[in-house]
Amino acid sequence: MYVTTPGGGDGSLRLAARDRHVWALFTDWCAATDQPPIPATPHHLARFLHDNPAAPATQRRRVSVINTAHRRQGHPAPGTDEAIRRALNATRGAQLRRVSAVVAKRLPQIPIAGWPAGLFGRRDGLILALAAAGVGFEQIARLRRRDITATGDHSAPLLLSVGRERIDLPESPEIPMVSIYLEWTEVLGFLDQNHGTRTIARHFEAGRDLAGFDTAYRTDYRPLLTPINRWGHTPLAPAPLTARSVAAITHAHLSGKAPAHTLPPRRSRPDTAPDMHSIDGNRDLDTHYYERGTQARRSAHQDLTDVTDLLDDIEDRADQLLAELASILDDVT
Repeated sequence: MYVTTPGGGDGSLRLAARDRHVWALFTDWCAATDQPPIPATPHHLARFLHDNPAAPATQRRRVSVINTAHRRQGHPAPGTDEAIRRALNATRGAQLRRVSAVVAKRLPQIPIAGWPAGLFGRRDGLILALAAAGVGFEQIARLRRRDITATGDHSAPLLLSVGRERIDLPESPEIPMVSIYLEWTEVLGFLDQNHGTRTIARHFEAGRDLAGFDTAYRTDYRPLLTPINRWGHTPLAPAPLTARSVAAITHAHLSGKAPAHTLPPRRSRPDTAPDMHSIDGNRDLDTHYYERGTQARRSAHQDLTDVTDLLDDIEDRADQLLAELASILDDVT
């Protein structure tokens, strides 16, 4: 059975009869504290839960009802805030605290300068910070540039949009979320204004600052995090990281096995040009040259058949990495 009950704002909302007392308790508390029930902020919801203690299951039920009421009136659900989720789930809170502690130790070791290590470091630092904040790998992989906004005030949290939900990503001395985010958006802004990897490589190699290139992406639907190849090139057509790649990057840093990301050695060029031989039109070819050529191609074809097995082995190793990571970051997703 559903009943219509005041929504605390314009319009009304329909709640199941068993949820009426929860909503009534919340609206009474809001009236007593001179706060509107809709929209309620995560801070106000946390105060409500503190002022009305109950068993964890009861508190989770209350948050679920309040979230439902907000969604039905087109407002962000305050109960999706990470701080509230941790408070209601002791296991999740303990796991994320452990992850945050490891991330806080790893972040100072990740370079944000030098080429191409600084490019990788800025992207990976944001991935680690988001994972420590409780954002799942699938969510991280799906993030678009417009999904995160910063006020410019380093004491204010980042605001993350996932679907219709709004999540605060708080700043802390151990994990300076805003600074980490801006370091990566400086890269994105620079690449938007200066096409070509060589230009940004020169900036990193010279130790130049990228400050001022960060841009607000309020309507930009391009992926926030993209692949980077070993030479520091990002895709010409915007392409997001996969959830598996996000998990592998996180695992590598948390386990202390992240690659150094140094450029492969350049091939040395001979000082002198090779001797040029003129074509001898009167030279006779070996009578067995054709058989040797077809045999070489047959051998090459046989060698290339192992490539599929090699790729399968790489995928199996990636699956193994993901499984190991699950044991470290259980419930993060």
